[in-house]
Amino acid sequence: MNSNCILLVEDNPSDVRLTRRALQQSHIANPLVVAEDGREALDYLFALGAHESRDVADLPRLVLLDLKLPRVDGLEVLRQLRANEHTRLVPVVILTSSQEQQDILAGYDLGANSYVRKPVDFTRFAEAVRTLGLYWLLLNEPPPEVGR
Repeated sequence: MNSNCILLVEDNPSDVRLTRRALQQSHIANPLVVAEDGREALDYLFALGAHESRDVADLPRLVLLDLKLPRVDGLEVLRQLRANEHTRLVPVVILTSSQEQQDILAGYDLGANSYVRKPVDFTRFAEAVRTLGLYWLLLNEPPPEVGR
């Protein structure tokens, strides 16, 4: 059985706190798992390293993925996620401050479900997270094997 968690892949502690707070204020109760870099995200998703005891079938309901990450960047995380039969259908929203057109194109080319630029002020950021949560966790119907 899947936990319906949200995997937040984010290296900025302030953005992690803001995301956690925005989810709480929006009454989104899904557990939030935080990976601080791309390698940790891949280890979590594929039950490797520190996460080897985790059930690999327990997929997140949603991945919120920053692009500019240490060790393994967000686009490589997305590439590996989509290349694996087990994880290829997990919804991935790129949530980043990057406004580079090449990042947007690369994200969609690699199979991102959505690309959202992080707003600068907390009120707009909280509204963006609330909207993402409502859509991806309540309105969107995931494939049968994802997030159930």
